[in-house]
Amino acid sequence: MPKVAKRRILAGVHFMNGDEAIAEGAIAAGCTFFAAYPITPQSEIAERMARRLPQVGGVFIQMEDELGAMAAVIGAAWGGAKAMTATSGPGFSLMMENIGLAVMTETPCVVVDVQRGAPSTGLPTLVGQGDMMQARWGSHGHYEIIALSPSSPQEAFDLTVKAFALSERFRSPILLMTDEVVGHMYERVEIPEEVPIAPRRKPEVPPEEFLPYRPTEDLVPPMACAGDGYRIHVTGLTHDERGYPAMDAEAHDVLVRRLCEKILRFREEYTWYEETMTEDAEVLVISYGISARVSLGGVELAREKGIKAGLLRLITIWPFPDEVVKQLAERVGGIVVVEINLGQIYREVERATGGRVPMRGVFRAGGRIHTPEEVLAGIEEVLRCRS
Repeated sequence: MPKVAKRRILAGVHFMNGDEAIAEGAIAAGCTFFAAYPITPQSEIAERMARRLPQVGGVFIQMEDELGAMAAVIGAAWGGAKAMTATSGPGFSLMMENIGLAVMTETPCVVVDVQRGAPSTGLPTLVGQGDMMQARWGSHGHYEIIALSPSSPQEAFDLTVKAFALSERFRSPILLMTDEVVGHMYERVEIPEEVPIAPRRKPEVPPEEFLPYRPTEDLVPPMACAGDGYRIHVTGLTHDERGYPAMDAEAHDVLVRRLCEKILRFREEYTWYEETMTEDAEVLVISYGISARVSLGGVELAREKGIKAGLLRLITIWPFPDEVVKQLAERVGGIVVVEINLGQIYREVERATGGRVPMRGVFRAGGRIHTPEEVLAGIEEVLRCRS
């Protein structure tokens, strides 16, 4: 039997890549179950979890594919574990059916997508950001989901911890949308001595009075897991407060509206972003993940040339921070969106601003990151559009 480590948290200053930081963030947040299938560029997450989880009394399992991995995560969560999986684009596609199941059954868990050049097999070892719309709309039906995007290994650690807290807060799968460059870059990562483990909200009524899907004031039901002594019924079918199938339009409307509203009503709790030099900006650059780091270089080049540019780095991607984008757009004369796809978040910015501000996209299909000079060219182009 593996020896259980004395320390769950590897506190201190480390030099590690983003994938390793995600694994350590998960363990620090209390993750005790990880199921996945190897795929570049997320395999370093699985490799570290395979080594570390047995040391802290957790379970690692390599499944036959990503569909099975997501199913195992759901089962582990209902067994009481804090559970996570990780993948890249093709595996993310396979997980979508069971991500929808996790939404419908209100299963707390974390799903990491280390994006690469796509579609299909694409560029397995090179960067991409082409899964952003799939994160929002990949499963069928209408639902809301929280997706976060780190731009450094340190933030990969921090946001993984936050993702686990959000999964328990909202009883929902939470997506961490990183990319190959953030996953594979090595940087300083500082891990604190203590990381609070988000509690799972348990029933406060006796078993005979418990209804598994009766929401509280914040629309999130308490969760009784298998073995807690409560009667539970878990199904992907439309269900009533008992968890029993309720096959009618009215029950479905009530359920789906609640699943969406419990996420949307409390957006202020998890809408995170970072502004740099936006106070006097005439041109606003909007980006996320590794693209935001390059975009900052483009903004600095613009400032050197006397162009008042600023950067809005999106950390929370979904639900999209409409109001943040709208308010900043009212103060500038042009917007540039930088991303490693052909314009996915660009369309969300365009929707949020109502098309009232001149916009340009600096896009790449995948394979490499932008240069600051390319971002600068986009800034200059949107300025020419104004004149």
